[in-house]
Amino acid sequence: MCGRFAMSAETDELIAEFVARGGRLEDWRPSYNVAPTEESPIVRERLIEGELVRQLDAASWGLKPSWAKPGGPAPINARLESVSTNGLFRNAFAQRRCIVPMNGYYEWEATEHGKQPHYIHAPESVLAAAGLYEVRKVGEEWSVSFTIITREAADASGEVHDRMPVFLTPDTWEHWVEPMKLEKTDEKEELLAMLDRSSLAVASTITTYPVSKRVNNVRDTSVAKDDPTLIEPLTAA
Repeated sequence: MCGRFAMSAETDELIAEFVARGGRLEDWRPSYNVAPTEESPIVRERLIEGELVRQLDAASWGLKPSWAKPGGPAPINARLESVSTNGLFRNAFAQRRCIVPMNGYYEWEATEHGKQPHYIHAPESVLAAAGLYEVRKVGEEWSVSFTIITREAADASGEVHDRMPVFLTPDTWEHWVEPMKLEKTDEKEELLAMLDRSSLAVASTITTYPVSKRVNNVRDTSVAKDDPTLIEPLTAA
């Protein structure tokens, strides 16, 4: 699974990277320790007054469909193996796909001294994780939420955990975020096959190393989320 990730790029960097317009990101700040329920940028495409617009928006991590009941599940991950058929994700997979930018993500290894976090990343400064999003009205405001698609881990990412995010290569970005509704089974199968290929390609470039246990507790206010030392390799004592 993916339960914590780093997204330290500034808004302008992300806009340039994904050739997107800026959305409502006034309150978002770069973070080296994004946790479930917190906001992070996503890249999505929408038809606005007849024009297809690629946009950078803030969204909360944990998918909440418009029909979901208050207090119901808000999954942070969706399994690649069932994302096109699972009732929680089926509609979003068909028409609300997004990119979740990240620098890397964390997984934990069980050791005799407790859970040891590892930072998993690639040479690219920003990775593009395949995500799904939903929009629902909360009071008078529209709320955007997202989930990250995961798969069986491959290469170095599998050394720490058996699941990893599905990452997109740049040549797949446009097809993934295209807001065309998928209705035929073969269209969905084609998209799933694309995700499998692209994620394996990115997985072959991934490396991992242990980092400080300061990332373990996101409620520890003494640890600043914008502290870049959170992703520095742990040095041997």
